[in-house]
This record gives sequence, C-alpha cells and structure tokens, in this order.
Amino acid sequence: MSWKPFITALCAAVIALAPAEAALAKVRVVATMTDLAAVAREVGGPDVEVTALSYPTQDPHFVDARPSLVITMNKADLLILAGLQLEIGWLPTLINGARNAGIQPGTPGYFDVSTVVPLKQVPTQAIDRSMGDLHPGGNPHFMADARNGARVAAAIAARLSQLDPEHTAGYRARARALVARCAALSKQQIARYATIPADRRQIVVYHQSLIYLLDWLGLTQVQTLEPKPGIAPSPGHVATVLGLMKKLGVEAIIQEEYRPQNPGRQVAELAGARLVVIPGGPNFDQGQDYLSYVSEVVDAIYPVLKP
Repeated sequence: MSWKPFITALCAAVIALAPAEAALAKVRVVATMTDLAAVAREVGGPDVEVTALSYPTQDPHFVDARPSLVITMNKADLLILAGLQLEIGWLPTLINGARNAGIQPGTPGYFDVSTVVPLKQVPTQAIDRSMGDLHPGGNPHFMADARNGARVAAAIAARLSQLDPEHTAGYRARARALVARCAALSKQQIARYATIPADRRQIVVYHQSLIYLLDWLGLTQVQTLEPKPGIAPSPGHVATVLGLMKKLGVEAIIQEEYRPQNPGRQVAELAGARLVVIPGGPNFDQGQDYLSYVSEVVDAIYPVLKP
C-alpha cells in the first residue's frame, strides 16, 4: 500500500485548518497597571488575553522587574502603559530584556495612553530632584477619573483594531458600551458629591496622586502628608498639616492602600478626622472590572464627607 495518498490528504487537511487556528489566536496584551488591564480585558473581550504586570497593592513607581514578566512581555502583541515616566524605574528593563521588536517604543504594539487624556500638573518651568519626585510630562495618575477611563477604552479599541482588524466590530462595540457606562457613572457621582457642603469638600492626601479623582468629584486638596512628592513626611511638615486640618475642619485624609498608613492614621486621629484607604487599582486577578473599582473608591470616600 502506498502512503503517498494518505500523506497528501493529511497535508491538505493541515493547510485547510491553518486559517481556522490562526483565527482562534488571541491578541496578547500586557498592561503595566491593573486599571489599564481591566479596561483592555473589557474592551478586548474574547479576542484578547490580558496580563497585568503589577498588583493594586504595589506602588506603580516601584514594581519588581521579575524574570517571569520578561517572559510574558516576550510573547506580547500589545504593551499598554500609563506613561509620563510613571513606570520609568522598571519598565525599560523589562522591554529590553523581552527582546520583542513588536512592543518597542514607536511601534503599534507600544501604547502610552497618557497621549489620549487631558493632563494635569504639567510643570511650566524646569524641574530638578530638589522638588521631589515630579513628572516632567504631567501627573500620571489619571485612571481614577471615570471620564479618563472612557477615553482610554476608546483608544484601546482603536489600537486593538489596528493590530487585529478582523475583530474591529467587537472591539468598538464593547468600547462604546464601556464609554456609556463610564459616562453614566460620572454623571451620577458628580451629582452625588455636589450635595456635600463646600466646607466639607476639603481633604488631605498622602501623595500627589489623586488630583484627577478630586477634580472629577469636585473636592479640594488642601495639603499632602508628603512635604514634596516622594519624600516621607517629616515631623515639622506633619505638624503644619495637622494645624491646617484643625483650622479648616478637614474631615478626611485619603490615600491608596500601598502607601504608609501610620502617618495618616496618627494625623487623622489628632485632627478628629478619618483616614480613608482606597484600593490602588482593580483586583484584576480576581476578575474585578474597571468601573467596580472606581465605584469602590467613590463609595469609600462619600460617607466620610457627607453631613
């Protein structure tokens, strides 16, 4: 018996199956932060596989560039980052180590989402290290504002469509749905926080990382526990903050869970205020979506400020 007909038929079958297998391949997305990863997962749906390089309990300035992350990035089709030098202390090491030409700066697989949001606290003069950990391009902590989440969702859909045109309709439809939900939540929370009297909308933060959230909710940051960004609280500065809080009747100190809590807890107790610890991002590994995270943040702050 000749094996030639069998081998010919087998090869034909493999060739016929190849397009179907290719169609089943998912776009491999890597995001530096869990909020970006959550948005990408919702927009990408069944057509993407998303990995977050950090955890919500980690300060995004100081993520451990583990070897396992290099392997993840080596296989990535799209890298999504916050930009504005937020990840400068660790992401370049991973990019270089990954040896993946497809996610290098300047390629379609490298997406700095700070380019699609209106930025705050952009320095108007030259900065140096004596001013603390300032970001020369502006404040990179923009994802706690649901309006920016909507902008990022639409932009991620456009970038995924560029990389994977076959699934453009799905990306755009899911992005439109998320944008609509972001808009609804934004409107609801703006109205909700508007009921808080003006004198109760003044708050203290630990680090200059909540300015977008406060702007969205109509709250006013009167002071930070850090004397300068990235500089630990000093006794003299803490005393100044405490005096201001008592003078203005500040009700809350707000900070992310990954920041030191003892200074805020002590100052809040002495000022007769509350320390509100909010998550640093969605619990991505447990499946929390972007708007559930944002809702958790605003729901944690509101009860402390309302009369």
